[in-house]
Amino acid sequence: MADEGRTAKRITLKDVAKAADVSLASASYAINGTGSLGREVRAHILRVAADLGYRQNLSARAVRTGRTGTLGLILPDFANPFFTALAQAVMRRARASGHYVIIADTEGDIGLEQQAIASLIERGADGLVWFPVQDLDAQTVTPGLPTVVMDRKATGLSLVLADYFGGGQQAAAHLLAGGHRKVGLVSGPMSLSSMTERCEGFRAALSGHAECVFHVETAFSDDLEPAVGAAIDRRDVTAIFAGTDQIALAIVRRAARSGLRVPEDLSVIGFGDAPWVGTSAPALTTVEMPIEDMANEAVDRLLQRDTGTPARVVFDTTLIVRESTRTLA
Repeated sequence: MADEGRTAKRITLKDVAKAADVSLASASYAINGTGSLGREVRAHILRVAADLGYRQNLSARAVRTGRTGTLGLILPDFANPFFTALAQAVMRRARASGHYVIIADTEGDIGLEQQAIASLIERGADGLVWFPVQDLDAQTVTPGLPTVVMDRKATGLSLVLADYFGGGQQAAAHLLAGGHRKVGLVSGPMSLSSMTERCEGFRAALSGHAECVFHVETAFSDDLEPAVGAAIDRRDVTAIFAGTDQIALAIVRRAARSGLRVPEDLSVIGFGDAPWVGTSAPALTTVEMPIEDMANEAVDRLLQRDTGTPARVVFDTTLIVRESTRTLA
């Protein structure tokens, strides 16, 4: 009996070109991230390649092109499901073009972040998708490594961001429409531009319409409930906007322990739309960051080597209304 695993035909670049109805050169440009293909054409070819199960000979490519077929992904907290979803999106996009992703979790440690960058440079990674611990002059620590930064400000590098200010406005508008006039704000570190912008947007939309009674700033940690306790114990607001979904769920848990029902006694709205918030109890109302689109943009820029002239790409956010907010009677 023939061994199907041994006799199965290897998918070639010619097969990809034929199935995608493009020239062999165009297929090569798309797979190798070279040339000047339009974004839609490149995406079409990569989808076809993924559907066919096309895999490059990485050793041959490294000799031929000087590229290793690996990308780096540095995240501050892989235990956070938001970053898990981001990593999966980056890997899907990279895999479609025959690239593999090396993931480093820095656990919020700048020293580990620098070690990870040095290791990627030493390994000859083709590029880096980086979610830094903090805003910084990133160009000084990624010499010679094409880099796209997500969610942070970084001098001299391409940025992929969400409209954080607009997202904060969306959260405020939703609470205002629900009749809330005394609200609270619990944010992450205000040293981060992305956090500052969403809080500024929230306050701007409230101005003249409702009062932001308090603003509690927390550090990112595994146990946020003690940090949000001060906000819950005040009981002088009808709604709280949380700077992240993790903070929002910590508020929901602490509220339950304090005898408050969400949303009957307190409305809570988050930011990010991590995969698990739609199945929480209650399901969390939040401002969605388009994780998949942002990851695709970051990877595409690296594959196209479109990092010479720094770009700033900003994606719109979307309000996702679920069960954790209500309209006041």
